[in-house]
Amino acid sequence: MKKKFTIAHFLKLTVMALGLVLTTTVVSAAYTPDMSNGADNFYKSDQVTMQKVSFKNQYDMKVVGNLYTPKGLKKNTKSSAIIVGHPMGAVKEQSSNLYAQKMAERGFVTLSLDLSFWGESEGQPRNAVSPDIYAEDFSAAVDFLGTRPFVDRDRIGILGICGSGSFAISAAKIDPRMKAIATVSMYDMGGANRNALNHSLTLEQRKQIIAEAAEQRYEEFTGGETKYTSGTVHELNENSTAIEREFYDFYRTPRGEYTPKGQSPELTTHPTLTSNVKFMNFYPFEDIETISPRPMLFITGENAHSREFSEEAYKLAGKEKELYIVPGAGHVDLYDRVNLIPFDKLESFFKENLNKK
Repeated sequence: MKKKFTIAHFLKLTVMALGLVLTTTVVSAAYTPDMSNGADNFYKSDQVTMQKVSFKNQYDMKVVGNLYTPKGLKKNTKSSAIIVGHPMGAVKEQSSNLYAQKMAERGFVTLSLDLSFWGESEGQPRNAVSPDIYAEDFSAAVDFLGTRPFVDRDRIGILGICGSGSFAISAAKIDPRMKAIATVSMYDMGGANRNALNHSLTLEQRKQIIAEAAEQRYEEFTGGETKYTSGTVHELNENSTAIEREFYDFYRTPRGEYTPKGQSPELTTHPTLTSNVKFMNFYPFEDIETISPRPMLFITGENAHSREFSEEAYKLAGKEKELYIVPGAGHVDLYDRVNLIPFDKLESFFKENLNKK
């Protein structure tokens, strides 16, 4: 009898941190996170001013973000601005606040936002997957920034980290107000769920994942318990993969662990099982060439397990594009290791391209 292929098998196959929470034996209760190369996720800049802001997207859902402005910003002038999106399953306090502050130090007005259903932004059920609404949040952020008196609405760029890279691309395809698009450690969340890394998931296995999620809809429709999937493992053992360890070191240790107020740490990074299959219908790279001639920058680590996604996007994109490989860096390294993150490259990219008229 053929063994049923479950989501747990899928997660092992893809070797992604988007894996089920598995019952394991903790390697060490005194786990010490790797803080090398200037890891500083919770960086607080004394050169910028932060303001908590909120605005509505077109679905009348409140989106919450942190607005950063350089101290000493000249009055009665209009500045260029950058919207920063967090990794999939994360919140703005994980990676995107760091990027937003570092870019604000370089003269930009920046906005890090929580995508709908995550963090402080609205959306029920919590942790739901909706790529279209995620993309809409970027456009709503443009609405907000473009109506601020100190922002030049013709000089707004977007920066997506990990999964937000694919949501930013999806948004930019239908929103020409986004004048320059950069991604860092991008995950194509559609391709990652349809095919797994290196296209290692078969069509039959994909259909079994979809069928399992569809059956769970009956359970939840009749009042049953909500199930969650994906996300970072909560414990490590001797069989944990290198990628599981890479994500664990960020999301499950003081290096990057953060739980929004009123939410459960057991659910952080875990989307709902029944909504996660919506990524199967998500094709952010389709028609990516239509973003041209607006410039695109794809930043990835030399050793990143996600490198294939940036390389594919670069190949398919139109003119005005660049693929930037960070020597010696892995995927999660570019979340918070300030000695590896190419902030100079991001600064030059946005200054050059947001100053074009």
